[in-house]
Amino acid sequence: MGFAITETQRTLIENVRRFVRTEIIPLEFELDPDESELSPSVLAGLVAKTKQMGLYNLDVPEELGGVGADTVTRTLLAMEMSQHRAGLYSPCYSAFGQPDMAQLYEATDEQKERYLFPILRGEKRSFFALTEPSGGSDPARAIQTRAKRDGSDWIINGNKTFISGADSADFGLVFARTGDQESGRDGITCFIVDADTPGFTVRRVIHTLRSGHYPTELVFEDVRVPAGAVLGEVGQGFAMANERLTKNRIPYAAGCLGVAMMAHRMAVEYAGIRSVFGSKLADHEGIQWMLVDNEIDLRAAAAITLDAAERADSGRPFRTEVAIAKIVATEAAGRVVDRAMQIHGGYGVSKDLPLERWYRELRIRRIGEGSTETQRMIISRDMLKGRYTSWIDR
Repeated sequence: MGFAITETQRTLIENVRRFVRTEIIPLEFELDPDESELSPSVLAGLVAKTKQMGLYNLDVPEELGGVGADTVTRTLLAMEMSQHRAGLYSPCYSAFGQPDMAQLYEATDEQKERYLFPILRGEKRSFFALTEPSGGSDPARAIQTRAKRDGSDWIINGNKTFISGADSADFGLVFARTGDQESGRDGITCFIVDADTPGFTVRRVIHTLRSGHYPTELVFEDVRVPAGAVLGEVGQGFAMANERLTKNRIPYAAGCLGVAMMAHRMAVEYAGIRSVFGSKLADHEGIQWMLVDNEIDLRAAAAITLDAAERADSGRPFRTEVAIAKIVATEAAGRVVDRAMQIHGGYGVSKDLPLERWYRELRIRRIGEGSTETQRMIISRDMLKGRYTSWIDR
């Protein structure tokens, strides 16, 4: 475990850090504390600047017109992009590119023209519909939404829940069972469904701790899609979803650490200027130890997260490392923000500061993208089945 940041990566970090502090944070002084979007004109101006920086569509392969950043670089930059009020779920308000739905890289040429390229140009929005009311931690068994052939078409019926962005999307990737229940993960297929398809409905918005954008509940009633709506191969949808979820947990963890890093800096600064009982907060041992615990949490979680990213880039198995990173980063970030709130006292729980928003949103991160308990199951299975190698033996 351990690596050195390259000069190129350091330059990118500095550029993104400057962008966040000079372009993003000043904008937020004029926004509602729970806002997650900018006006189209303001966002267009920011996008023009990130394109000029050569950093638009960081995750997209170079052959598709993106930057093609490796996982370690993307992880380092994710830590920087989240360091503002809305940064946990809206890092830089998508100024560096919309979520690109990596599954669409394997799409047919026709599908790429209709869906992938408009996403990459920022012209369309999408949603990812996997979780169902029957469960989200074990989608291979929990998926009850079904798709049946009708001639050359498919008819989809079922429900999805806790789906982000569906109420403002142009299309979505919908996972439905096309085999029998016993086929498990091999009986699930991914379909591209346009938002205006008859029978598709956003039933309701689910209000949660999260700010700005809330997840939604979706209904599919005899939704008819053509054979060309199948993404990838019939019956291989779960493998596609699982690959996306596993690798996405690395920048997901990094984003948690980014807001925690900023919270820690705020706490250090405030402790140095706030007077109580005739001395600075920073002079009190109890405060000093809270700050030390923050530093330890952040350093340990960052090292573990970057180790997972490095393994992903090396082509070695990284599922266990990602699961560990997801647990450690989400839990450590929550502790850091909690301590920062405590140090700030009443201001810490007010909307004058972003701490209370991060506190709420970080709680969700221990559930989203695979709950903490699910990650522990992944780790234990790999350990007990001999697929796990201790870091000291690597």
